[in-house]
Amino acid sequence: MKKLVIACILLGTVFSLQAQSAKSLLNEVSDKVKSYDNINISFKYSLNNTKENVKQETRGDVTLQNDKYVLNWLGISRIFDGSNIYTIVPEDEEVTISAYNPKDDKEITPSKMLTFYEKGYTYKMDVEQTVKGRKIQFVKLIPIDSNAEIKDILLGIDKQTKHIYKLIQTDANGTQYTVTVNSFKTNQPVSKTLFTFNKAKYEGDGYYINQLD
Repeated sequence: MKKLVIACILLGTVFSLQAQSAKSLLNEVSDKVKSYDNINISFKYSLNNTKENVKQETRGDVTLQNDKYVLNWLGISRIFDGSNIYTIVPEDEEVTISAYNPKDDKEITPSKMLTFYEKGYTYKMDVEQTVKGRKIQFVKLIPIDSNAEIKDILLGIDKQTKHIYKLIQTDANGTQYTVTVNSFKTNQPVSKTLFTFNKAKYEGDGYYINQLD
């Protein structure tokens, strides 16, 4: 009995140390991200659902500055100016404008993609891999909310740069979403109008402007 108690104490200590190490690493990543004026990321996105035999892969890019972003993905552009989200669909020649409500923002959106882990998760160190000579340390995040649709997230962090290299999200239904960073550029020259939606331009080009309440 005494050996069992000691083993449990040792196991608990190991888990505690793992959580502390993971938290320390994530804090370093967060501090690094917040130190940049802006960030430009090009990425590969893949979806894999083995049960439904669905597999998709595409590429995109996003420019971030504080909470603002411009996302180009799946042939659609999305601009967030801090107040409204503008979704531009060239194929349909349509722009949808919606007001941003942080209470409805429960997903890992572009503005949160590098800091989402700060709240709502427990975490522990996972595997370390070497990718093209880079040491990638994975941290496993599990939602505190037991009813969350997300089962867990593996966050791969470059140990040298403290930049996020890969995110692997597994949902409760087994669907896996993977975002792999191809390039991570910081403090680039950014136009003052990059995060500004030019309504007159799109109206002049014949786009339908759909303003949601």
